[in-house]
Amino acid sequence: MYNTLRLEKEGRVATLTLNRPEAMNSMNEIMMQELAVCLESLKEDTAIQVLLLKGEGRAFSAGGDIKAMLDTENPFNIEEAMEYVSRIALALYTLPQITIASVHGAAAGLGFSMVLGCDIVIAEENSKLAMNFIGIGLVPDGGGHFFLKERVGVPKAKQLIWSGQLLKGIEAKELGLVDEVASDGLGWATATSYAQKLLQSPIAAMIASKQILHASKIEELQSILEQEAITQTAMRKTADHIEGISAFVAKRKPAFTGQ
Repeated sequence: MYNTLRLEKEGRVATLTLNRPEAMNSMNEIMMQELAVCLESLKEDTAIQVLLLKGEGRAFSAGGDIKAMLDTENPFNIEEAMEYVSRIALALYTLPQITIASVHGAAAGLGFSMVLGCDIVIAEENSKLAMNFIGIGLVPDGGGHFFLKERVGVPKAKQLIWSGQLLKGIEAKELGLVDEVASDGLGWATATSYAQKLLQSPIAAMIASKQILHASKIEELQSILEQEAITQTAMRKTADHIEGISAFVAKRKPAFTGQ
């Protein structure tokens, strides 16, 4: 059904796997579109009460696909991409399931925004989490501003966005960005065990509480997503973004000028 994802359902649990392991599950337009469609379809599936998210291969997701951004033959449509990204964040936040992110390897940029949009985040000790849009002259998208602020508050969110700091699982837990840390190699086992505990709980009441708490924030998330889309489209045209991308590809330090 999907080219870049795998969705499996078993009883009351669904597992959504990002499946571009050859590209560290970086998100091209196809994956963004498929994620939006997939998550929106789960909004209608009330038989599923827990959704597990993971990445195939050696990472959760390296974020947006930078190679796709540089492809001149098939130009990256930023306006279309931002529409998909906004749909992903909104669907994820309003799902009638408890969502669990299982993080191993990298969860960066848009991948990290998705992780933070989940109800429960389980990360392996040496996983690498970063809101690293700043390194290529961009702002967080996928609700990154909203989800970070919800987790750590505005002052700390600004520091993390501005620094693009790379955090290991343990450091991320100390900041409140991660709920549980698992030993390396045991993230998925920990996540599935957590899902089983939820199924043995009065989970309908838990989901109802989630929906009550999220309901008053939906408008704010929508507003932030609109602002992220407008700003990201503008940032894509800046000299700093072009320099950031060039430096990333050439593996050199960027020389930003604030333009």
